[in-house]
Amino acid sequence: MPGSNCTQATEFSLAGFTEDLATQVTLFLLFLLIYLVTILGNLGMITLVRASALLHSPMYYFLGNLAFVNLCTSTIITPRMLVGVLLGKKGITYAGCMAQIFTFGLFVVTECFLLAAMAYDRYVAICHPLLYPLVMSPERCSQLVTGSYLLGLTNGVGQAIGMSSLFFCSSSTIDLFFCDISMLISLSSSDTTLSLVILRTSSSLLGVPSLLVVLVSYVAIISTILSISSAEGKHKALSTCASHLTAVSTFYGPLVFMYLIPRSDTSRGGDKWAAVLYTVVTPMLNPWIYSLRNQEVKEAWRRLRKIK
Repeated sequence: MPGSNCTQATEFSLAGFTEDLATQVTLFLLFLLIYLVTILGNLGMITLVRASALLHSPMYYFLGNLAFVNLCTSTIITPRMLVGVLLGKKGITYAGCMAQIFTFGLFVVTECFLLAAMAYDRYVAICHPLLYPLVMSPERCSQLVTGSYLLGLTNGVGQAIGMSSLFFCSSSTIDLFFCDISMLISLSSSDTTLSLVILRTSSSLLGVPSLLVVLVSYVAIISTILSISSAEGKHKALSTCASHLTAVSTFYGPLVFMYLIPRSDTSRGGDKWAAVLYTVVTPMLNPWIYSLRNQEVKEAWRRLRKIK
C-alpha cells in the first residue's frame, strides 16, 4: 500500500536528455528535422501507394499501412518531446501519460504484425509463386491488416488498464522522454502484479509470435533462394527481401536491446538512445528504405510526376 506521505500523482516529470542549453537547441533542431522528414516520407508513401496502379499489390498495401502506423507512432512521441527539449517543459499529465501508453501500445504491436504479414507475403511470393494470387488475395490481405490493428488495439487497452490500476507518488520522475511501461512499473508504489502479468502476456502472445513468423518465413525464403541455380535469380529474389529485412532489423533491434538484454542500472543510459531509434528514427527511415532501392516505387513516382 502507498505510504501516508505519498499522494497520487496527477503529473509525471520526464527526465529528457540534458540540461545544457546549447545541446538542447541542437537536439531540438535535429529531432524537428527528423520529424519533418518522417511526415514527408510516410505521407508521400501513403499517397503514392494509393495513387499509383503500379503499386496496387499486397506488398505495397501492407507498406501503405506500415507508413500510416509509423506516422502515428512518431506523432505520439516526437511533438511532445520537441516541446520538452525546446521549452524545458518536462511535465506530462497523468491522463496524457495513460493516453500515450494506450496509443503507443496500439501502434507498436500493430507494426509487429504488419511486419510479420509482409514477411509472410514475401515467403508466399518466393517459395510458392504459383499460389501467390490465390493465397494473398485482397480479402486475405484485408484480414491480415485488420487483424494487426485489432491485436494492437487489444494490447493498447490491456496496457492502459494495467497502468491505470497502479499508484504513483506525486514526485515520480520517468527517466525517459515519454511514458514507458517498464519504467512506470518500476516507479509504482503499489502492487504491480497485474501490470507485470499484462506486460509479459503481451510480450509472449503478441510480440514473440510476430517475430517468429518473420524468422520462420525468412528461414524458408533463404532456403529457397539457395536452391536457385542462376545468380541473377538469386539476386532478384534477395533484392525483394532486402528492404523488409532492414526495416525489421531497425525495429526489433532497439526493442530487444531495451527490454530483453539484462544490464545494470548504470548502463541503462543507452535506453534513451535505443528508445530514440525505435520511436523517432525508425519511423523516418522506413519509407526511404523501401523507396531508395525499389524500382517499382521509383517508376511509380516518375509516372505520378509526369501526370502532374
